[in-house]
Amino acid sequence: MPPLSEPVRRLAAWCVVLLLVAGVGWVGVRLCGELRTAVVPVLLALLGTALLGPLYRRMVAAGVQRSLAAGLTCVAVVAVVGGAVYIVVAALIDTGDQIIASLRQAAQSVAQHFGAAGTGLDDLAGNSRKLLEKFGGTAVSNVISGVSVVGESIAMAVLALLLVFFFLRDSHRAVHVLRAVAPGGTADTAEAVARRAFSAVEGFMRGTTLIALIDAVCITVGLLVLRVPGAIGLGALVFVFAYIPYLGAFVSGAVAVLVALADRGFVIALWALGVVLAVQVLEGHVLQPVIQSRTVQMHPAVVMLAITAGASVAGILGMLLSVPLTAAAFGVVQELRARHAAPEPSDS
Repeated sequence: MPPLSEPVRRLAAWCVVLLLVAGVGWVGVRLCGELRTAVVPVLLALLGTALLGPLYRRMVAAGVQRSLAAGLTCVAVVAVVGGAVYIVVAALIDTGDQIIASLRQAAQSVAQHFGAAGTGLDDLAGNSRKLLEKFGGTAVSNVISGVSVVGESIAMAVLALLLVFFFLRDSHRAVHVLRAVAPGGTADTAEAVARRAFSAVEGFMRGTTLIALIDAVCITVGLLVLRVPGAIGLGALVFVFAYIPYLGAFVSGAVAVLVALADRGFVIALWALGVVLAVQVLEGHVLQPVIQSRTVQMHPAVVMLAITAGASVAGILGMLLSVPLTAAAFGVVQELRARHAAPEPSDS
């Protein structure tokens, strides 16, 4: 048998490397899925640390003790998030009855317009009761499962907040610990790689926060012009949900349109829908590609593919974590290539 040519051997070697990398990545994803209650809080805490790091460093530079600065930073986050949730809930409670009445009226109009059997509210209520009696056990099981998911999410959020406190307070020790555990002769490389990866995560958080702020301001101004009640609370909802790519914008936009429909009627609701769609088009075609591609130094196409892949692997959480993780991986690869690149020959 004649020996393989050099190009074929190179192709075979690259195929083996790709298969090994894909296998290790698949095993890593599976392990993260099994240990999600521990992995997810750590990843969320890293994102929170990257976002809150500048505030914490300013407080420390002003002479505040590290533990106190970290605690105040976490308290500020809880106050901001809690205040936003309170404003949103209060706005929705004030217009909740109107939203339900508007939806009921819309359902009646649709049923009368199409005149189809089984589409009236009474028929829907009767059919729903039959389905509940038939699948009651499954419904109860799903409710119990949902309660357990909510409890698990709350526990992970509390753990992530505590980890943010410790990550902020002990951030100055991280470099020393990393250099201590790094194998001999690789301490400098390990430190540079870690700094490059964390810098990419910080860039993602800055970009996402800027996009969320622009979205919230634009939609709030539009709702104020349309005199939609609770415009400030709806803007806060837009800001919070903007950290969940695509789905968050859909949910917050739908709530804003429903509030406009309930209080201001169908025409104003259409205008509110136009405002929401215009802002989302601006985000999807301008803000998201341009800002995120600059802050995380990735091409917009890579950002979109990372979000899609993250959603297919881990749903909403995958959408949130995919871009910073991809940016960190790109930063690590670029740092390693720069450090291991052969020096250019000198002209002599």
